Amino acid sequence: MVLSTGDVTTNPLSLADELVLMLLNEENGYFHQVPGWDLNCAVIGAVLAELSLMARIDTDMESLFLLDPTPTGNPALDPILAEIAAEQVQRSAQYWIERLAPHAESIIDLTLDHLVDRKILQHHNGDFWTLAHTKGDVELFNGAGGIQFVKTRISQAIFNKEIPHPRDIIIICLVNACDVFRFMFQLDEEAEERIEFICNMDLLGRSIAAAVSHNMAGAFLRPSALSKKIPVVPLRKLLFNSNMRQGNIPALFADLAKEYGPAFQLRPPFVGPKIFLAGPEMNHWVNRSGRMYLRAKDYFSDFEKVYGANGVLPSLDGADHFRLRKSMAPAYSRRRLAGQLEDVFGQIREHMTTWEVGDSYPATSMCRRLVNAQISPLMVSVHSQDIIDDLMTYKERALNTHIVRVLPKFMLRTPGMKRRAKAVETLLERVRSGHTPAQRAGRPRDLADDFLSLHASDPQFVPESNLTFAFAAALIASVYLGDAVSFALYAMAAHPGLQTRVQSEADALFADGLPDGRDFHPSKIDVTHRMMMESLRIYPIVPMSLRNVMNSCLVQGYELPLGSRVHIAQTATHYMEDVFPEPFKFDIDRYLPPRLEHQGPGYAPYGLGTHKCLGSRWMELQLTTNVLLVAHHFTLEVSPSNYKLKFSPLPSLKPSKKLKFRIAEQRNEIRL
Repeated sequence: MVLSTGDVTTNPLSLADELVLMLLNEENGYFHQVPGWDLNCAVIGAVLAELSLMARIDTDMESLFLLDPTPTGNPALDPILAEIAAEQVQRSAQYWIERLAPHAESIIDLTLDHLVDRKILQHHNGDFWTLAHTKGDVELFNGAGGIQFVKTRISQAIFNKEIPHPRDIIIICLVNACDVFRFMFQLDEEAEERIEFICNMDLLGRSIAAAVSHNMAGAFLRPSALSKKIPVVPLRKLLFNSNMRQGNIPALFADLAKEYGPAFQLRPPFVGPKIFLAGPEMNHWVNRSGRMYLRAKDYFSDFEKVYGANGVLPSLDGADHFRLRKSMAPAYSRRRLAGQLEDVFGQIREHMTTWEVGDSYPATSMCRRLVNAQISPLMVSVHSQDIIDDLMTYKERALNTHIVRVLPKFMLRTPGMKRRAKAVETLLERVRSGHTPAQRAGRPRDLADDFLSLHASDPQFVPESNLTFAFAAALIASVYLGDAVSFALYAMAAHPGLQTRVQSEADALFADGLPDGRDFHPSKIDVTHRMMMESLRIYPIVPMSLRNVMNSCLVQGYELPLGSRVHIAQTATHYMEDVFPEPFKFDIDRYLPPRLEHQGPGYAPYGLGTHKCLGSRWMELQLTTNVLLVAHHFTLEVSPSNYKLKFSPLPSLKPSKKLKFRIAEQRNEIRL
């Protein structure tokens, strides 16, 4: 199928392209309910069929024949053709689909990238895809004649009994083998008979589909026979590990993965075994396939109940998660923050007027309060400096009791915690009173507006009981972003030469007044940008994620049992020498060509897969804005001067309480 825009004709879509488009489920931003192995078999089937139509191979119900080994020029097809050409023995199509199935993930990646480049698909943060708005949901035009979007063509072949194109027959055969037509269309008996009739119209489609089906049927027999035992790490390995004593959880997991492999178990006393996954291959699997096998709601449900909520964004999976994520994406977007940068500059500067030259401030509280002074008016249009300490303390205790589970649950019901819990009610009342129509008239839209609007339009999907969590979570983001600021300022202050370079960029940025969002492009603040990336690598705020196994699976040879809880140590790769050489060295040149060490699944400061941080681009801009404004106005020193960084790892990674920043110099006047 050839596409064109105006008079410019583009390359044709391959069968793999159209199969991916056919299987795409826009409700959940991924493929219809096709298990990973089955999807791999179907994709390889599409590639083999494409090679057959290009006269490179031929196939029947018994054998696959090489006709022409000449490369096609298609990077998704040529490695497959080369492997077939290298085989000396004639094999069946079923054999080749089974043998080539491990290549399918790279083919899917290439296919998705190709469709995004062609502006047929749109990629969303978290590895979700939808049809690009420019193409529409029904037709892609080719001059005056027009060619229809693949789902429309297939629908007409099934329900209108139009004669299908041979390529469409192959697509129908493959989708039918995946058994997902029933999720796409409302099928009656006549439609099902029509599908079977079409599948028998073409020998190539029938033979490829039969080979795919045979491999799918055998997939369930594989895991138990091939799985390796997950090794158990002796507790003494933890007790005597130097990174454990320093609280450096990512480096600890890197050590354990190096010795025990990408999957290992810890068995602390009085609790059940804990399974950990670590390494670039595990990160890749979680990022691409985890949505099929892992879910978040099991571990998060107790925590959200603390706030009276049920079904908030971090605990949702599947289509509901994608729907809420899409609805709230504007509230967490870089664009919204960029549109209010002038206010952010004012809030940062006003807060910095309380800093005195010569004084030292605890890094964690200093940076969290600095960030809250911006987050609170930006996200919910209220001020909360008087209650933010109580909100953060209560939230961290709730995480330690219900998520990390290092404290008994009664520790959240002590008199002190009950007093701090009242800050949540205070916040909710402030937000409600400040979001009447009269109060919001003429003011920029905020996250509270978005949640209240979504609640009004669909109170079942976003009930009132979830609003308390949503508003509190917005302010509690001050914890994560504040701790990221504290690590970045530490990195800058601990490297005086680097601080000088950042200050030069900051001075240039603010020399001609207030910059806008475009001025924070990496090309204009290259050193600062790379320093931020390195700070997020070596000091990741959320070093791991929790999930429960909802479908048993085989990963890197290890079987993850149904119902088990998995700890995904996605930032262990940040301290793996084969991913980041000299991982303990703070080196901002890692991100320059030809090194580009951050490219790939090894760099994961914002999480992986469907639950990747929705506000990552907002966070990058706000983090950079804070560091540059501090650098423009002050010179910082680490206090005490001989301090060696240690971490407080629970419930998230932050500097130890002993780290302080000394205001060594005020470089520029703070103008409000």
